[in-house]
Amino acid sequence: MARGQVIIIGGGISGLSAAFDLAKAGVPHTLIEKQPRLGGVIETRRWDDCLLECGPDSFISAKPEAMSLIRELGLAGEVIGSKDDERVTYIQHHGKLVRLPEGTTMFVPTRPSSMLASPLVSWGTKVRMGLELLRGPKTYPDRSVSEFVTDHFGRETLDYLAEPLLSGVYGGDPDQLSAGSVLPRFVEIERKNGSLGRTLIRTHATRNGPLFRALKGGLGCLIERLAAKANVVHGAAEAIERRGDSFRVRVNGDWSDADHVVLACPAWAAAELLAGVDGRLAVLLGMIPYTSSAIAQMVFRASEFDGQRAGTGFLIPRVERRRLMACTFVGTKFPHRVPADKITLRCFFGGAGNEAVLDESDEELIAVAREELRAIIGLTAAPIFANISRWPRSMAQYIVGHGARLQEIESRALALPGLHLAGNAFRGIGIPDCIRTGREAADRIIAS
Repeated sequence: MARGQVIIIGGGISGLSAAFDLAKAGVPHTLIEKQPRLGGVIETRRWDDCLLECGPDSFISAKPEAMSLIRELGLAGEVIGSKDDERVTYIQHHGKLVRLPEGTTMFVPTRPSSMLASPLVSWGTKVRMGLELLRGPKTYPDRSVSEFVTDHFGRETLDYLAEPLLSGVYGGDPDQLSAGSVLPRFVEIERKNGSLGRTLIRTHATRNGPLFRALKGGLGCLIERLAAKANVVHGAAEAIERRGDSFRVRVNGDWSDADHVVLACPAWAAAELLAGVDGRLAVLLGMIPYTSSAIAQMVFRASEFDGQRAGTGFLIPRVERRRLMACTFVGTKFPHRVPADKITLRCFFGGAGNEAVLDESDEELIAVAREELRAIIGLTAAPIFANISRWPRSMAQYIVGHGARLQEIESRALALPGLHLAGNAFRGIGIPDCIRTGREAADRIIAS
């Protein structure tokens, strides 16, 4: 590795996005990845004629960063959208699956008639939702998602709408998650307008295009295309030292110099590397908690599938949860991924307080999934294929105080010219957010 170049630590989508822009600009760089494969939590596999996403299965369309990168990579023709006309989500309620009312934006009802007709919440909560329309603007210090939701719509809304929906995104505990960092748009509405319901009903409009997008060949195609542009070294980054206005990085026992270092790894890993560079920055990064998860994917013959067909899938609220958090019917969400004679289910485990699930064997996890699916949707058929993916300490948690902590992190990083932070630990956990952080790091390097 040559003097004067850029070293990127972490070969997930953030690090690969940074490497892509640096390569395009002719900036010498080396990307360090300790795992034998690139992509982080993005991994696509195939079994028979089924496409299996082992991590995220798509990206949200509303954020443009993923589509912009895909176009630049020449993959726009491979983009597919979720089948939203059949997008029906169910939530377990007193042991039965109840359809999520139409027009629900996260946990905020924007079609009052649908919510009024739904058995998902009681009449007392429905009255509370009506009264919420009368709220005026108010500003609060950063508070938990639980406090925020309960204040607006009551405890039942938290238990049966907000918690299961947010668990599916963050895998976190709403009692700990920061409303200001997890729900910034809603907090801003509260500050300016008061009522979430009144504002969203007024601004609710038909969405153009699908809610989620993906690639026909899986998100792994994006990783493959990016990897072809990067200068990759597989090995473990062991330490970073500051030497004057540059850095030294030890990889597999050997030291290399660099003018810029992009830490596109989890915050806990960045904390370990920066302990000798800025102790306070390392402490702050180490304070960002992470949760772990596991995904069990099972393929069934459609002719043998005897369970309830539950739309695009269902969520299990914490108040009713045993082990299973959620289940997706892959072929309903993305018909392109499953042939007509098969049904693929993605079952989610883990999240805050349930990380021990990763220690169970594949056989044990499949057995748990089958037992809970039997109880919830009456499925007794045996899968013809099963696969387990484990993601330890992979999902950053924006707990109360995250915004203030992030300000100090960014301030201290700026005081170390040439140091750049990227990834899901800071200002968004989705694929578009991670792409944005990687490309912003590259932009700063190119501009310098």
